[in-house]
Amino acid sequence: MTSRLKTLRSTILAVALFTLVGLIGTSATSLAQAQSATPAANEKIQELIRLLDDPDVRAALEAAKPAATEQEQPAAAQIAAWENGIRGHLTEIAKAFPRLPEEAANGLAVVRSQIENHVFGMVWMLLGGLIALGFGAEWVFRRMAFGAPGNSIGAGSLSTPRRVNLAVSLLYEIAPIVVFTIFSAGVFLIVSWPPLLRLMVLTYLVAFIAFRLVAAISRIVLDPPVGAGVREDGASSRLLPLDDGEAHFWHRRLTVFTGYLLAGWATISLLSPLGFSEPARSLLAYLAGIGLVLLAIEIVWRRLGVQMATQGSRARDWLLSIYIVALWGLWVAGLNGLLWLGIYALLLPRLLTVTGQAAASVAERKDASTSANSFRTVLIVRGARALVILLAVLWLGLIWRMNPNALTESDSAASRILLGLLHGIVILLVADLLWHMAKTYIGRKLETATVDGSVSPAEAARRGRLRTLLPIFRNMLGVFIATVAVLIVLSGLGVQIAPLIAGAGIFGVAIGFGSQTLVKDVISGVFYMLDDAFRVGEYIQSGSYKGTVESFSLRSVKLRHHRGPVFTVPFGELGAVQNMSRDWVIDKFRIRVPFDTDIAKVKKLLKGVGAELKADPELGPEILETVKMKGVEEIGDFGIQLSFAFMAKPGHQSVVRRRAYTMIQQAFAANGIQFAQPTVQVGGDEKSAAAAATTTSMMRQKAAEAVQA
Repeated sequence: MTSRLKTLRSTILAVALFTLVGLIGTSATSLAQAQSATPAANEKIQELIRLLDDPDVRAALEAAKPAATEQEQPAAAQIAAWENGIRGHLTEIAKAFPRLPEEAANGLAVVRSQIENHVFGMVWMLLGGLIALGFGAEWVFRRMAFGAPGNSIGAGSLSTPRRVNLAVSLLYEIAPIVVFTIFSAGVFLIVSWPPLLRLMVLTYLVAFIAFRLVAAISRIVLDPPVGAGVREDGASSRLLPLDDGEAHFWHRRLTVFTGYLLAGWATISLLSPLGFSEPARSLLAYLAGIGLVLLAIEIVWRRLGVQMATQGSRARDWLLSIYIVALWGLWVAGLNGLLWLGIYALLLPRLLTVTGQAAASVAERKDASTSANSFRTVLIVRGARALVILLAVLWLGLIWRMNPNALTESDSAASRILLGLLHGIVILLVADLLWHMAKTYIGRKLETATVDGSVSPAEAARRGRLRTLLPIFRNMLGVFIATVAVLIVLSGLGVQIAPLIAGAGIFGVAIGFGSQTLVKDVISGVFYMLDDAFRVGEYIQSGSYKGTVESFSLRSVKLRHHRGPVFTVPFGELGAVQNMSRDWVIDKFRIRVPFDTDIAKVKKLLKGVGAELKADPELGPEILETVKMKGVEEIGDFGIQLSFAFMAKPGHQSVVRRRAYTMIQQAFAANGIQFAQPTVQVGGDEKSAAAAATTTSMMRQKAAEAVQA
C-alpha cells in the first residue's frame, strides 16, 4: 500500500511538472520535439488513470483526504433529523413488544443457571434474611440507645428549642438506619455469593436502604402524627408550616412514590445482566412509568383542600394532569433533556420554597431575637436554596452529558455557551448570597444604631452617622455586586466586556455633560457626607428649608418640618447648613422690670429658680447649665431690661424656656416684683389723676395675670 502511494505521488508530480513546462515553453520549440514528447505524456496519463481505477488506491486516497469541516445544518434539516430519531426510537420500542415473552424466558434461564440451579425465590429469601438481620440489629440498638419502644424521644416539644428537636430527630431516625446498613451490608460481604445472585441482592438492598433514608428524612421534615389522626397536645418539631393532616398526607404520598420509583429502578437496572435488549428494557421502564404517572395524578386530585376547590382550581388540576402525561410522552420519545426541563419547571419553584422554609426553621432560635439571628438565618436559607439550584444544574448537565473537563477542551460554540451558562448560574448564586448577607448585616447595624437616652453623646453621634451612611452604602454595594456579576457572566459567555466598560465610561461622561445639575447634586451630597454636616434624625435649617432629616438618596435629602410637611431638597440647593442638633444649644431671653426693682433680689430669686429647674427629674437631665441672670442688658423708656441664659441639649431648649418663664413669674408674684410696662399719665385735676392711677394699676394686674397664664 505504501509503495503504491509513493508511485501515485511521483506520477502526479511528473504530470504537474510536464504541464508547467508546456505552459511556459516558447513558440520557437520545434514541432518535432513536441511530437516526440507527446507519446511520453500519453503514457504517464494512462498510468495515472490505471492507478486511479485501482480500489486500493481509491481507499487510500479517501483515508488520506483531510476531514472536512462540518457545516451547520439548516433548521429544517435538524428538525427532520430529530423527527427521524424519535421515529426510529419508537419503532424499536414497538418491535421489542412481541419479543418480551421470549426475553423474559431467557432471563429466567439465566437466573437459574447462574445461581447454581436454585429457584428464583432464593433471591427474595436471601434478601428477606438480610433485612431481618438488619432490623434485629436496629432493634437492639434502639433498646440500648433510646430505651423502651414506647419512649417518645423523637417527638417534638413546644418548650424545647427547635434546633434541639431537630438534633434529637436526626439521631432517632438516622442512627438506626446506619446500624441497619452496617450490619446487613457486613453480613452480605462476609458470605460468598454467586455473581448474579450477589448483584441482584445488593441492588435490591441498596434500593431498600435508600427508601428507608428518604422516609426518615420525610419524617424529620414533616413530623407526621402516628396514623391519620391529629395530635391532641399539638406538639410538633415540624420544619414546614403544615397542619397534621397535610403532613400525614404528604409523608404517605412521598414514601409510596419513592418506594415505587426505587423498586422500579432496581428491577430495570437488573434486566441488562439477565440478557434483555436495550429496546426491551426501555419498553419495560416506560410501562413502569405509567404507575408513576398515576401516582402523581392521584396526588394532584386528592391533595387536601380539593373538596372545596373552585372551578379555576379544577381547571388547574386538569392542566397539571395533562402536563404530567406530556412529561411521560417526552420520556417515551427519548427527549430526556426536555423531560428534565419540564420536571424542573414543575417542581423546582416549589422545592426552593420548601427548602427555604425548612432552612429557616432550622436556623430559628426561640431563645434569641429575630434581628440578632437574621444573619445566620439568611446564610442558611440562601445557602440551602443556592445548593438546590446548583445540584439541579449539575444533574441537568449530567443528563445532557455535559462534562466540564471535556467542554473546556472543546472549541465548539455550543459547548462554550453551555459551559458559560453553567458558570454564570454559579456566579449569580454567589452574588445573590453575598448581596443578601451584606444587606442583612447592614440591616442589623441599622437596628442597633437607634439612639436613646442611655448612650453617651459620643456613641449617639457615632450611631447617627451610621444611620446616615449605611443606607447609601447599601445601595451602592447592591449596584456594584449586580454590575460585577453581570460582567463576569457575559465574559464567561464569550462576550468582550472591555468595549462595554469603555462604552459605559463614555456614556457616563456624556450624561455628566448633559446633566450638570444632577452631577452637582451628587457631588455636593458626597461632600456633605464627608464633612458630616448632618445626620438622620437631626434638625437643620438651610435658607427657607428647615426640618428633621429623615432619609437620604444620592441626589437629595428629605426634611420633615415640625408642622408636618416633608421637603425633598437637592444637595446642590442646600448651601450653608445650620445644624441645630449638635452637642449643645444656648438659649437667651429678656425680661423688663420697673426702675425701682431690686436687681440683687431678682438675681437671688433666679438662683433659686435655676436650682429648682436643675433638680427637676424630667428637665434636669436635659439642662447642661441652668438658668442664670447675666445682668442689666438695657435701660429703656419705661423699665430695666434684664438678660437671662441657659445651656441645654439640642431640641429641649423650648421646653426649658417655657418652664423657666412660668417659674420666674411665680417667683416675682410671690416677692412683689412687677413686670415693667408702658404707662401714660394725663395731666388734670385730682380726679383725673386718680382715674389714671387706677387704670395703670388695673393694666399692671392684667399683665401679671396674662404672664402667669
